[in-house]
Amino acid sequence: MPGHDNDPDDLRADLRTLRIAITAFFALDGFVFAGWVVRIPAVKEQTGAAPGALGLALLGVSAGAVITMVLTGRLCRRFGSHPVTVACAVLLSLSVALPPLTHSALALGAVLLVFGAAFGGMNVAFNSAAVDLVAALGRPVMPSFHAAFSLGGMLGAGLGGLVAGSLSPTRHLLGITVIGLLVTAVAAPALLRHEPPVPPDLTSGRGPRATDPRRLDGRTRGLVVVLGLIAGCTAYGEGALADWGALHLEADLDTSPGVAAIGYSCFALAMTVGRLTGTTLLEHLGRTTVLVAGGATATAGMLLGSLAPSVWATLLGFAVTGLGLANIFPVAIERAGALAGPSGVATASTLGYLGMLLGPPAIGFMAEWFSLPTALTSVAVLAAFASAIAFTTRHSAAK
Repeated sequence: MPGHDNDPDDLRADLRTLRIAITAFFALDGFVFAGWVVRIPAVKEQTGAAPGALGLALLGVSAGAVITMVLTGRLCRRFGSHPVTVACAVLLSLSVALPPLTHSALALGAVLLVFGAAFGGMNVAFNSAAVDLVAALGRPVMPSFHAAFSLGGMLGAGLGGLVAGSLSPTRHLLGITVIGLLVTAVAAPALLRHEPPVPPDLTSGRGPRATDPRRLDGRTRGLVVVLGLIAGCTAYGEGALADWGALHLEADLDTSPGVAAIGYSCFALAMTVGRLTGTTLLEHLGRTTVLVAGGATATAGMLLGSLAPSVWATLLGFAVTGLGLANIFPVAIERAGALAGPSGVATASTLGYLGMLLGPPAIGFMAEWFSLPTALTSVAVLAAFASAIAFTTRHSAAK
């Protein structure tokens, strides 16, 4: 960082401040997104559109996110990941208030396109900022940022559940806008005041920075795609469990709606715990072991969660799956960023998000052809595939 090259104490203080600020944006992203998700039923009712039209409108989030993720890498290279993170945070906070103001599926789809664009852009930008910070710190702290996203999501969903009965979607989501803008106002100065930090071994100019624009060779591009596939395979499981876990417990195991809702909570809580311990695991075991063991753990957990005949075994399976998947996505994104800068983050994030997008409908189609428990085993298959890819490419992907 400029101005602190010869002062290690000041440099450490700056890095600590940056870490807190970036963590705040990860948490904010999860909080805002979860706040929207818990109000989808009320907004659906308000539009009064047919289920098919509403389904297309809700795809606006995914479409906006994927389109913007492809472009945000270029924006980060041109303007820097810190300003792009702040701009997307402002747009995300403002756009979350728009869905309750719509009264047709077409209008809802249009505002969700904007919301999705802000969500996707922010994900690439703050992951790029986090990759720079991880390199400068020299510690594998990427999972801690994603733990903040998970905690923000749990807080947003919990708050949404508490106020759903007393606040209209308009007031609730407007409140989230205010909170989002306040958090951005507090955290933004730390990002905007500092350039992305330079790793210690690169300050002397001995090699290219990950964020510098450069031509990537075919091997590096291939590795980034491989890391994106690993992220996508695991994000598939996250999307599938979010949409189908509760239904599996209720429809296949005859549980009450309350117990069914606990299923995803077990998964989300275990994933958060896994991410909070991720840095320690990475420091002791290394990336390859964490990726391979994580995929294998998720495979075993999902086979138990999808095929077990008892409720408690299923809940245990969901929790084990969450622990297994917890650190695979952040490690894959971090490695892609280290290899190819913001473009690597953009490519891996896009493939990861596509996995999350494809998971729920794929499970639905397979459930129709076979059964829901059988369909859910596809999560285990893809987790095993991610584990196998990580093991096969362990030498190529090593630093």
